[in-house]
Amino acid sequence: MSDTKYSPPVQVPGDESAGPANTGARWPLPGGGLFERPGQEQAEPAQKPEPEAGPPKRRRDPYLDNVKFVLIALVVVGHSLVPTLDADSNRALYIFVYTFHMPLFVLISGYLSRNFWNSNAKTNKLVDTFLVPYVIVEVGYAALRFSLGQKWSLTIIDPAWLNWYLLALLFWRLSTPVWKRMKFPIPVAIAIYLFAGFSEISGDFSMDRFFGLLPFFVIGLVMQPEHFELLNRLWIKIASVFTIVAAATVAILIAPRAKLAPFYFKNSYEKMDLSWYMGLGVRVGLLVCALALCFAVLALVPRGETWYSDLGTRTLYCYLLHGIPVLIAKEQGWLDLPWLHGPLGALAISFSCFALAIVLCLPETRTVFKWVLEPRLTWLYRRPSRS
Repeated sequence: MSDTKYSPPVQVPGDESAGPANTGARWPLPGGGLFERPGQEQAEPAQKPEPEAGPPKRRRDPYLDNVKFVLIALVVVGHSLVPTLDADSNRALYIFVYTFHMPLFVLISGYLSRNFWNSNAKTNKLVDTFLVPYVIVEVGYAALRFSLGQKWSLTIIDPAWLNWYLLALLFWRLSTPVWKRMKFPIPVAIAIYLFAGFSEISGDFSMDRFFGLLPFFVIGLVMQPEHFELLNRLWIKIASVFTIVAAATVAILIAPRAKLAPFYFKNSYEKMDLSWYMGLGVRVGLLVCALALCFAVLALVPRGETWYSDLGTRTLYCYLLHGIPVLIAKEQGWLDLPWLHGPLGALAISFSCFALAIVLCLPETRTVFKWVLEPRLTWLYRRPSRS
């Protein structure tokens, strides 16, 4: 996304080269969010009966949907690995995944937020897609924990577990107009990210993650389609393979002694038992490593239609619902089996989580849970003026 004086390109409904999967000079930018409703924003326009020759229908670009499905599957893997982190192999995989999967999620969210304030329908989604599901899921997970024998706990302002992302994304989107007006938004966001480590920021309203992952959202916000095209070059793809292999190797080497706190992008230097200069060094290094892995993954994810492209249009359901089976598995001790604490167990958990992600991204899952997670609240909003 470009500089702060960016004005959206004219959207041509017939531009089938739209999106980073192809190399068209201009392409309509997606205006939805990371959890965009299927058929919304990028949907094909209805066929008009007029005989006049017009441009063909615009296709939804599959590239970002491919990226979203890979990332949501890794979210499930990361959460499922937690009970097995005493094994070095599982811990190495956990560190590798957590270095980039949420930063890339946030970066894509920033990219998809650049046109967010350009229509009433998109601003309405602040309530439809974030606030309402947030409250419902908070209550639902509190009830689930209570049914599993835990103490009843419900604090709406302090999001539990995976629900932090909805609240953080809400505030990132509310801050979008500010970043778009700045001359140098990325340096400012990085400075805020670094200085936030000096303070113990509360988890209320996900403020700790808001500041800890802020640079990735702003970087996504200022990216342009051409930047995705640069990642499609052969030499960058080759370099990306070496980057991922090197990162996996480092994760294996540091797993036995590395602390996990820095990889959550939320803790202060004091809480991580770091001096201020060591804390700054850790945050800078983690930012560089996370960005390198983010761009490596973006370079290697397929750009054309794949068997999981359609699944990537329903990541909201996987994100909000996967916690139910994962939490049950943790509480029932299913993830404490000895054979899961090792390389074979890490592979078994990963394959199982990818299978779970597939199920939760199916259209049938959306059909069952749409009334809860994507309520239609048209009655809540005023009709836009015809003028």
